[in-house]
Amino acid sequence: MVTAYIAFGSNLGDRNKHIEKSIEYLKELDGVLIKQSSSIYETEPVSGPAQERFLNGVIEIETSLLPDELLDRLKGIESRLGRVKIEENGPRPIDLDIIFYHDIIINGGRIKIPHPKMQEREFVLKGLNEIAPGFLHPKLKKTIKELYEELHSSNEDNKVSQIDAEVQQPPEDRE
Repeated sequence: MVTAYIAFGSNLGDRNKHIEKSIEYLKELDGVLIKQSSSIYETEPVSGPAQERFLNGVIEIETSLLPDELLDRLKGIESRLGRVKIEENGPRPIDLDIIFYHDIIINGGRIKIPHPKMQEREFVLKGLNEIAPGFLHPKLKKTIKELYEELHSSNEDNKVSQIDAEVQQPPEDRE
């Protein structure tokens, strides 16, 4: 089992319900154990067409799945919750991205790990900083806390607000 971090976001339909269902479906996957989850934050869309605000967060998992297997399962959950990619960075009921998979670097084809823009995305770094501030980015050789502080100090205009939601809590009975 290796540790991986998954970012989630929703800005279409019942955002809380989509996040709740995606976490439920993650729990059902063989070879995946949810360890902890960040708070959920409401954020402005970063790019793409005009659209509603997102709810975002990050989940820490342990998995025996290989990175491409994990990606396939995440895309399956997105499809199951109604995601259809019509336009790049368009609105979506759920978006699940592998941010880190242990300290592995993959830079080919359909999978890129670490996520290539995570260090530019406060909504990812804020959640990661909450649950894994000491995790070392394998390419940038900086901790999540360092990356978050660097971005936060240069990005005073783009604050994210915390949303109170029960869905971000990992199950207490799973270890």
